[in-house]
Amino acid sequence: MIVRVVVGFLGAIAVAWVLLLFYLLVRRPSEGATREALRLLPDTVRLLRRIAGDRALPRGVRARLWLLLAYLAFPLDVVPDFLPVIGYADDVVIASIALRSVVRRAGPDAVRRHWPGTDMGLQALWSVASLPGVPPPRTP
Repeated sequence: MIVRVVVGFLGAIAVAWVLLLFYLLVRRPSEGATREALRLLPDTVRLLRRIAGDRALPRGVRARLWLLLAYLAFPLDVVPDFLPVIGYADDVVIASIALRSVVRRAGPDAVRRHWPGTDMGLQALWSVASLPGVPPPRTP
């Protein structure tokens, strides 16, 4: 029984690793985009926390984001975070799904308004999360 669990776990890690490598080969991010991608996770977590606290947004959007933040903070993941590169892959996928949902319900301006990072980081987020259109421009 334990052997099957370990083999299944290792198989899932191998599949996730291959999928991530395939994604990187297909997308071929530029050097600047790669640098921004490294800062993407902390900026995205701050974005989600800010949007979740915005009382002007619908309650359903905020509830989904609080659940996402709880998942990200929970120490047990589908793929453990201590594994290099793929450890955060499940977090990125789940955060991308939540962001698509937020953009559909609250609009891209809410994401722009609460984005803590750079414009290049927001463009990288838009690309990684496959959000529709282009990120709205920053208002002075």
